[in-house]
Amino acid sequence: MIVPFSAGSMTDILARSLAEKLREKWGQQVIVENRPGIAGTGGVARSTPDGLTLMLTSNGHTVIRSVNKDVTFDPVKDFVGITKVASMPSIMVAPAEGDIRTLKDLIDAARARPGQLNYGSAGLGSSTGIAAEVFRQVTGTRMQLVPYRGMPESQTSVLRGDSAFCFTFFNVGGDLIQAGRLRALAVTGETRMAQLPDVPTFRQAGLADFTYDAWFGVMGPAGMPKPLVAQIARDIAAGLAEADIKTRFEQQGVNLVTTTPEAFDAEIARDAERYGPLVRQAAGG
Repeated sequence: MIVPFSAGSMTDILARSLAEKLREKWGQQVIVENRPGIAGTGGVARSTPDGLTLMLTSNGHTVIRSVNKDVTFDPVKDFVGITKVASMPSIMVAPAEGDIRTLKDLIDAARARPGQLNYGSAGLGSSTGIAAEVFRQVTGTRMQLVPYRGMPESQTSVLRGDSAFCFTFFNVGGDLIQAGRLRALAVTGETRMAQLPDVPTFRQAGLADFTYDAWFGVMGPAGMPKPLVAQIARDIAAGLAEADIKTRFEQQGVNLVTTTPEAFDAEIARDAERYGPLVRQAAGG
């Protein structure tokens, strides 16, 4: 199971937990391998469609071609969606110390100093990168993206004060937020997170136009036999339905969800159409 992001990222955490369940069900090793970036995703696209090579990735997958003009694969046509495995609210965080204490403070600072504030993410082609770009365009602000290998590294840039903000997830940055080392400005979604009851939603913080849902899912190379795809989807759904894994991730603010392969394929295509032009514009394409 290829993870095209660094160790410790949301995709990595999900993949390792899922691999454990699939090992038990299949009675064989399920190896998780971190291959950050295009190399990992491209390797899956070129692999034999026999079900032995899978990929767990984020919705950032849908915009790969918009960010990287020279990629030799199509993120929609060259992959088959197997099942979505999780969706979750994104949390905007800023340095714990400094003048940015609210969402309004950040927007005001960005508008007062166009092009001078940095923000971190795992790149435009990541889930958090898309969130930041949607935010930037909704607010009409101009800020400088500093891409990192993954979410943990972008969080570190905020901790150091190198970045004004980044987006993270509770099970990656929750401990730092609750310890007061990162300041949470707002969360996506319609309601506040139970784990962060004092953090407003973007609507509550005054930015009702900002909506964004991050998802993660398992894909394989195009050409996999439909019965095999359907069986893997069912096995994944069975593993994610077990009480221990559901409880573990719910406590971390993660909603475990599964879909049919057909529904997941349709969602991948919709997101590519929705986010592709937005990210292409940000990339100067």
